[in-house]
Amino acid sequence: MSRPLFQFKGGVHPPGHKAESNTRPIHAAPLPKKLVIPLRQHIGNPAKPVVSVGDHVRKGQIIGEADGYISTAVHASSSGIVTAVDLQPVPHVSGLADLCVTIETDGRDEWVAREPLDLGAPPAELRMRLRDLGIVGLGGAVFPSAVKLDPGAAQVCPTLIINGGECEPWITCDDVLMRHFADEILQGVAVMRLLLGSSEILIGIEDNKPEAIAAMQAAAAKLDFAVEIVAVPARYPAGGAKQMIETLTGKQVPSGKLSTDIGIQVFNVGTARALARAACHGEPLISRLVTVTGHVLRPQNFEVLIGTPMHTLITLAGERDGNTGVLMGGPMMGVPMPNLDVPVVKATNCVLVKSKELFPPLPKALPCIRCTRCADACPAELQPQELFRFAKAGDFGRAQEYHLFDCIECGCCSYVCPSHIPLVDFYRYAKSEIWAREKDKRASDLARERHEFRQFRIEREKKEKAEKLAAKAQAKRAELAAGADTATPAAADADANAKKALIAAALARAQAKKDEVAPKNIDNLSPDTRHEIEEIEARRAKIRELARQPLESEEKNS
Repeated sequence: MSRPLFQFKGGVHPPGHKAESNTRPIHAAPLPKKLVIPLRQHIGNPAKPVVSVGDHVRKGQIIGEADGYISTAVHASSSGIVTAVDLQPVPHVSGLADLCVTIETDGRDEWVAREPLDLGAPPAELRMRLRDLGIVGLGGAVFPSAVKLDPGAAQVCPTLIINGGECEPWITCDDVLMRHFADEILQGVAVMRLLLGSSEILIGIEDNKPEAIAAMQAAAAKLDFAVEIVAVPARYPAGGAKQMIETLTGKQVPSGKLSTDIGIQVFNVGTARALARAACHGEPLISRLVTVTGHVLRPQNFEVLIGTPMHTLITLAGERDGNTGVLMGGPMMGVPMPNLDVPVVKATNCVLVKSKELFPPLPKALPCIRCTRCADACPAELQPQELFRFAKAGDFGRAQEYHLFDCIECGCCSYVCPSHIPLVDFYRYAKSEIWAREKDKRASDLARERHEFRQFRIEREKKEKAEKLAAKAQAKRAELAAGADTATPAAADADANAKKALIAAALARAQAKKDEVAPKNIDNLSPDTRHEIEEIEARRAKIRELARQPLESEEKNS
């Protein structure tokens, strides 16, 4: 009994152009003289360089170690001498440079020591080994696989989906990978099943890839666990993770949630093969399959070392006159390259050379006529015409209210727009502005928190200092009080008597001194004179007595 399939909303049917490259065998790209390996090839923190100029490195040696949980290591793709650790152009539409390690290859291609992973080790240890081997998702998102292989608090992820829906036109690397490496892909699936504890394993492949379906079915028949190979309708963007989940299970990932929240995890077939090479051979992710197609003489797929310049691949495929630009990726979601010296990275699934015949320039964009054809084609069930209006007006808050970040940038809206408006470019612009503003806000919040903490610390130190002084004063008073309590009444009386004696002695000395200065020449005076003197002294005494009495005003005031 075949599995019932479900249909997601929207989607388009652009010309596939698959036959140009999937009919040729896979070729290994030659070892270039120089490899430029970016340290930022994945979502999360970029790797930290651990080599210096002049170091000799061997193939598979770590040149950048993971920085944090959401990060992975970066490795030398071949042996040679490190000639630079500096900023180099990288494959990004901005054309900005990023930190890279440049290796002058020595031609010997010598490996470091490798050993298979111990699959009996604790899951957390296995995940860290995969992080150190640089395993990331090769379906385009390049999310660290060690993080996706952690089922979290649930301990298990019931459903594991392997995505073989290569729906983007021109790209065939996943198709030929499934044809030639089906057994290795399923070895990687076994490791995923082990770490996620999945009981249901589904592999979705578009029905326009019959050879890949047959190869995967033959490989699955050899396994000792059940794997269901499901052919899904070929419709762009059926290969999107959310669309593949809905097609196979009928479930939709809620807005703002992850697929693991509904018990489903999704991996690309290329990721599964890279995981198998890491688990069975101890090989880090240093190469991948890349489709080179479009305006070239021999469109085909190459096994390419990470860090190989893109112009090397175009030369191998046969460069032609009339090149009008190069995309990394397909025509729907690919990004234009600033120049052809940029290196192949883990996210490079296709190098698409354009020409006027294959990709005629779009007519000038016209005003939106609100025909809503974009809304009919949107697989994320958004309102693209409203998002365009808000993004163009700089009303990013309203754009978020209309679920801007649910947009997968598949390009269906731009593809069907009769006004030829590059709608996805407006959505990318709005997202980048929102991210930049949130980054500024986080920096501002952090600065405010630091200031508030500094003020809190100053106040706390003041309070602690005041409390210490108060405690010290309290202790002094307690000490004095304790000393007063310990003195005996007899000793207190003795002190008082001693003070009185000292005061009496001082008064006596003062009286004696006064008597010494009193006039002594009154012995021979007549009685009248003596009487007169006595009257004068009496008046003086009376005046001194009056002077010691308080005035009437002072009595009133008192």
